[in-house]
Amino acid sequence: MMRFSLAALLWVSCAVAQQPAAPQDGTIKWYNLTTLPVEGKGWQDTKQLYDRLPAKAEGVVRPPVWNLAQDSAGLRYRFITDADSIRARWKLRSSRLAMPHMAATGVSGLDLYVRDGNNWHWLGVGRPEKPDINEGTLVSGLKRGSREYILYLPLYNGVESVEIGLPSDAAFGPAPDRYKGLKPVVFYGTSILQGGCAARTGMAYPSIIGRMLDWPTINLGFSGNGKMEPEVAKLLAELDPAVYVLDSLPNVDAAEAAERLTPLIRILRAAHPATPIVLVENVTYTNSRYVASRDARATGVNAVLRKQYDTMTASGDRHVFYVPTSDLLGMDGEDTVDGTHPTDLGFVRMAKGIAPVVQKALQKAAK
Repeated sequence: MMRFSLAALLWVSCAVAQQPAAPQDGTIKWYNLTTLPVEGKGWQDTKQLYDRLPAKAEGVVRPPVWNLAQDSAGLRYRFITDADSIRARWKLRSSRLAMPHMAATGVSGLDLYVRDGNNWHWLGVGRPEKPDINEGTLVSGLKRGSREYILYLPLYNGVESVEIGLPSDAAFGPAPDRYKGLKPVVFYGTSILQGGCAARTGMAYPSIIGRMLDWPTINLGFSGNGKMEPEVAKLLAELDPAVYVLDSLPNVDAAEAAERLTPLIRILRAAHPATPIVLVENVTYTNSRYVASRDARATGVNAVLRKQYDTMTASGDRHVFYVPTSDLLGMDGEDTVDGTHPTDLGFVRMAKGIAPVVQKALQKAAK
């Protein structure tokens, strides 16, 4: 089921071509994507369309969590068109286009993929240049033919509206419901899981895994705030996923992990006794061999996670899975921007390490 080679993924990560020129004849027809179902949402009763938590969470979760829930990480649209060029127009919620260590294309941009047989292939990127409404050509010069596309929304910004612009004679419509009957994989965690610091919005590792396995995903990463609080755990328990992936250790120390991890698991298990849970260790910080405190912090929280896993398996839980830190980032020190947050190379490596475990969990869930 894992259909991407490492070389192919690295190539599309780097192949962001020069922005194509817009059509000059003025015959563009715009489609507001609210006519299509937005994918990647866990709740439909949200305050704004592109929020990631339900409206009732406001005032319940901590303010930083609520604010980060307005980032559209992991949200996406699928559509079909036979257009030979595709434009996009999107209105951002925040004026912050980029961060010092993360490109604007990842923070506030759009990312377009095309269905190619049984695979998804990168095609074009929307470059944000203004703090409010941005418009640009994602791709041009396509051979005419009906194709299915995915458009990923910003990782560290929110959107108020998203439109697709096509030549006026092009067809446009919803994509086939290829995921009908499939429960999503729900990812919960930190800035890494949210997508920091991907160069493009489709390169957060939950999205890469979604394409690898051709499976619906929900990204509930909250930068600096994946702290496993009970109010968040109760929200997670409301969902009905095929698999939970828990990757929160980078936002807690060993004492906090020991205090909060078991209650989180208990809340999820009370609601979903047989839903597979994938526990992901803290990444090995790429400078930790030289900075002892970094190594000690990761080792401490990982020991807590391993103890939790061992306790669950010893008690007879056959629906818990484990991803060790050795299967995440590489050992060459070349796959993060700051020792912690992955580049696209780091996210490819994380996806290649986590996806096989998620696949096993999905197979377990199907039995």
